[in-house]
Amino acid sequence: MISTNNFIYKNSRTSDPDISPRSSQTYIVATAFLSLFALVGLAYYGLPFFYDFMVKEYGWSRTFVTSGNALGKLLVGPLFGFIAGWMIDKYGLRRLMLAGVLMMGTALIGLSFADTPGWFYMFYVFNALGYVCGGPLPCQVLISRWFDKNRGKAMGIAYLGIGTGGALVPLIAAELEKNWGWHNSLASIGVFAVILAFPMVYFIKGASSKVVITEKSESVVPIKKILTNYNFYLLALGSMCSLGAVGGIGQHLKLYLRDLNYSQQEAAHVLSFMLVASLAGRLIMGWLADLIRRKYVMILIYMIVALAIPLLLMPDFQGRIYIFAVIFGVGLGGDYMIIPLMAGDLFGVRALGRTMGIILVADGVSESMFPMLVGKLFDITKSYTLGFTVLICVALSGALIVSFLPKTYERK
Repeated sequence: MISTNNFIYKNSRTSDPDISPRSSQTYIVATAFLSLFALVGLAYYGLPFFYDFMVKEYGWSRTFVTSGNALGKLLVGPLFGFIAGWMIDKYGLRRLMLAGVLMMGTALIGLSFADTPGWFYMFYVFNALGYVCGGPLPCQVLISRWFDKNRGKAMGIAYLGIGTGGALVPLIAAELEKNWGWHNSLASIGVFAVILAFPMVYFIKGASSKVVITEKSESVVPIKKILTNYNFYLLALGSMCSLGAVGGIGQHLKLYLRDLNYSQQEAAHVLSFMLVASLAGRLIMGWLADLIRRKYVMILIYMIVALAIPLLLMPDFQGRIYIFAVIFGVGLGGDYMIIPLMAGDLFGVRALGRTMGIILVADGVSESMFPMLVGKLFDITKSYTLGFTVLICVALSGALIVSFLPKTYERK
């Protein structure tokens, strides 16, 4: 295992040719925050808000409307996930992130008028490309290369962008839909995402601080060695289980609420409340990740996800949905953030691009396939009971798998 205490502060160039010595830690965190706000918070959490409109207007099944995400990530992930990680490690982040922002904006605008399966799937491919090139993977590497002992806090702050964007997008979408219709609402969110993220990434070189972080003495772990390490597969399988459960709930929650006769505005408030809770989850889990062994933080997060889902299967009582939203939101907040921290501990920061490139491909497949499975089970049984029960078992399996990971280094 490689120690991650491998950075020093000094006035010289970083190993990333796209990042100027004048780029500051504050600017880097702000850039990651807004990129995650736009490409994950607005785009990923925003799209499921429109599924019920597609089902109603186009007559599509729940299996179909959740299949776009699955197909996009199955086509894009295995090929471009590893390539993106390799490009980050070799050529830098800036150009890749710029391309990702533009592709995500194109995807949302395109999906606003995609009324045939062909157009729908094509723009979901753009969605997957944008996610891979401009979303969590490059942001995780960006933070990891610039922070050492406070990496968990920095990652937590950056990942607040996901929760903030996710909390705002249902409210924004509901208001826009009420006034302009759902087509224009979705297209507007795509334009807004580009306006927010593109300038911050483009002007990375323009930050004012002269302090940078450079790699000191960590040797690069060969990808072959990583792929023959059973801990890599434990981390990948464990994260696939938890993110599969998270994706299954997240992609269907709006549809589930509409089945309970929640109005568009009421459903938007629940979704927003859940993502607000995820903000607290990211801060709490980021703080814990700097205090105790990250393996235990990971198990805690996965157990929270597993224990929240049964609330959706219980008989209704006052506040049930909001109690679920708080508990699930806290787990959701820490879920994505803890994976790169564990990967950095196990395999080193210099190999993080390639390591996470592969793991995020696997996670993306799981996160997109389980919603499709839940949709299929609903179409067959006309109920979410079986699908949500499967997700509980999957989330618990993730916690069990992660428990076999080795203990990582002690933080002082």
